[in-house]
Amino acid sequence: MSTSLVMPSLGESVIEGTVTKWLVHEGDMVAREQAVVSVATDKADSDVPATHAGKITRILAAEGATVKVGEALCEIDTEATASAGAPAAAAPSAAAANAEILPPLAFAAKSPPASATPAQPRDGNRGAPAADNGRGLSSPVVRKLALEHGVDIEQVQGSGARGRVTREDVIRASETQPLPNANEGVSAPHAATPPAAELPPAQELALLLSSGVKFPAPSVGYGAYKVPPYRPKEGDQVVPFTRRRRLTADHMVYSKLTAPHVVTVSEVDLNKTARLREANKDRYKKEGIGLTMLAFLCAATVRALREFPALNARVLDDSYVVLRDINLGVAVDAPDGLVVPNIKRADELSLRGLAKAIDDVAVRAKAGKITADDLAGCSFSVSNPGIRGNLFGGAIIAQPNVGILRMGEIQKRVVVVEVEGQDTMAIHPVMFLALSYDHRIIDGVLGNGFLYRVTEILEKGDFEV
Repeated sequence: MSTSLVMPSLGESVIEGTVTKWLVHEGDMVAREQAVVSVATDKADSDVPATHAGKITRILAAEGATVKVGEALCEIDTEATASAGAPAAAAPSAAAANAEILPPLAFAAKSPPASATPAQPRDGNRGAPAADNGRGLSSPVVRKLALEHGVDIEQVQGSGARGRVTREDVIRASETQPLPNANEGVSAPHAATPPAAELPPAQELALLLSSGVKFPAPSVGYGAYKVPPYRPKEGDQVVPFTRRRRLTADHMVYSKLTAPHVVTVSEVDLNKTARLREANKDRYKKEGIGLTMLAFLCAATVRALREFPALNARVLDDSYVVLRDINLGVAVDAPDGLVVPNIKRADELSLRGLAKAIDDVAVRAKAGKITADDLAGCSFSVSNPGIRGNLFGGAIIAQPNVGILRMGEIQKRVVVVEVEGQDTMAIHPVMFLALSYDHRIIDGVLGNGFLYRVTEILEKGDFEV
């Protein structure tokens, strides 16, 4: 009996994933719950386990292919046994062996550029192109790469399965074509589309943003400036974007183009909260919990969000939604780059619960074990640059949120305090908090009121430990 292993749902709002690596070959025997394929989404990378034990009889999705949730990845013969004579090291399918391995972009255009090859008719059983004659057969990601390098993909001889143009083919073609003269435009005879830096504004933005999203595109002066072409020099080092860096870059560009950011800053005297932490941190440490200032900030933030729910929202086309659950994102520096896992329903947790949850996501992020669900559903974020941070900084809002709160470095400063009706000077730990908010729905009064409330809770040390 044969059954299909389908692409599972890998998190809220995730509708598809890209096959990055098959961990088994056709003919291999697998156990139930054994990881068989690695899949990348715009949230996280995950291994998909086998739902049944048996033999992998057919791999349906090649490495590099984008598969929607519910579509088949491979077929498993559940009645096969190890003694059925399965080959010891079956070779992967030609498509899997030759397809390019490229991560998807978080906001890649849903429609291919005008210069891309028209969609080929597909075989209903395998999803592979029915016609294999002619050049230019490629994935949307490869076509975008060709566009960025000024390569006419129709003139590239593909080395992949059925003549498919791969990432390596595009890079090879870009290296062999002549560089443009400093005083001339691109003179390649087959350059159907200019490099990404010279595209009209609307087309350039379409490469970065989803074509289904409405946003205010800049216009005045935007099309007049042209980025000068890069000319390699000895000693320069070209560092390719990692998948996470590409996702982060697209996300940040999208956020700055979409949301009118306003940054407001408050100065926080942490004397009472710092004393509270000093009195309890050893007790927490014995329980394996780190009582950090970030935990206190998160506790103050979720309380203020309950009092100012409009900060816990997202914008739609012509309305906005005030979200019921407060899922607090906490920026964590992981080996592959910054990630923002979130603590679900953070307002229902005590200070102890928040501190424990922060420790948990930080440990898993550094170990590369953050899941798609950890990254999905964030409604508001906090960012902590660490003990070697800076005075303050305005963070970019993590869409589709409408606000993000960033800690500054905690420093001892001279402050004026009132003692028995008299002003006196004291040395206290002080921190600046910077709130970035989306001015489409958050006005200054509301944003300032929220930040004032967070500051007030921290300055009073109003926590149950």
